[in-house]
Amino acid sequence: MIIVNVKENESIDKALKRFKKKFEKTGVLRELRERTAFTKPSIKRRAEVIKASYKQHLREQENK
Repeated sequence: MIIVNVKENESIDKALKRFKKKFEKTGVLRELRERTAFTKPSIKRRAEVIKASYKQHLREQENK
């Protein structure tokens, strides 16, 4: 459960903004989106390999 203490003389907008930041950091929405659509383990693995190769390609370009 996310708790945001509202300080004295703090606007509701600022407190709401702090709440949204904390909420994003927890990753609840990301997890919810992942759970809505099932992806096969083979597809997950393939996506991880593609992502890793992309990162490696970027590192190689950076070192040149």
